[in-house]
Amino acid sequence: MNFHQKPITFVHQVNLKVQSLTHALDFYQHVIGFKILEKNDTSAHLTADGKTVLLSIYQPEKVVPKSSRTTGLYHFALLLPNRSDLASIVDHFAKIDLQLGAADHLVSEALYLSDPDGNGIEIYVDRDSSNWKWNNGEVAMTTDPLNVADLLSKEKGSWKGLPSGTKMGHIHLHVSDLKKAEEFYVKGLGFNVVNRYGNQALFISDGKYHHYIGLNTWNGVGAPAPSANSVGLESYGLLVANEEKRNNIIAQIKQIGAPVYEKNGKVITVDPAGNRISLDI
Repeated sequence: MNFHQKPITFVHQVNLKVQSLTHALDFYQHVIGFKILEKNDTSAHLTADGKTVLLSIYQPEKVVPKSSRTTGLYHFALLLPNRSDLASIVDHFAKIDLQLGAADHLVSEALYLSDPDGNGIEIYVDRDSSNWKWNNGEVAMTTDPLNVADLLSKEKGSWKGLPSGTKMGHIHLHVSDLKKAEEFYVKGLGFNVVNRYGNQALFISDGKYHHYIGLNTWNGVGAPAPSANSVGLESYGLLVANEEKRNNIIAQIKQIGAPVYEKNGKVITVDPAGNRISLDI
């Protein structure tokens, strides 16, 4: 099943702040394999299929390095269409001697790395959803070693950049208070909790995907939001089915007392940790 489509609500775009647009573009083009869709002196929109923006990067005025122990981005995650695509990018990373982490999450197989500014990135492929294990509304996920030898033993093509079917699979965020975050994302945005990692993290979703958003307090309960000109997450976009669904979400957000406003033609809300979200149609 293709979970990343309407009427499901899912993360479709991430917007990052970087210290140097030139250095970031070199990394995202030649290491990750994005194509440039549009670019100016301070920003660029990046795509895998030549038409859909998955990642936008911005160089703010008086930008400062990524703050430590704050809320914001833990990682954004690019979902590849096939396991062979993951094998191809492992080959590519090995050839350029890139250091990275890897994990088997039962529902998916994943690679982990960071961009030159320390923004976390996951690149992964899902296992067939028929093999995911659900119990009382929660999906089984773990962090086991990735069987790289098995991955590379399967048929794979040569790396030619991100395949056109790449999607923004999910986003994982640092928050300051897990209870407040859960209220915002469940009662406000209308997601469901599908996995809890003790009292430190939870994973939320729509349409029985394993997760579209991860939330954790690993930077500390009560962690502050980063400064506005700090490297890191600028915002991310949720794709909502239609105007009626978005109006319902707006009403729910207002009911719990969270902010919602319009800016530059977009409907924006902000979670309790200061992470900015656009509600897109």
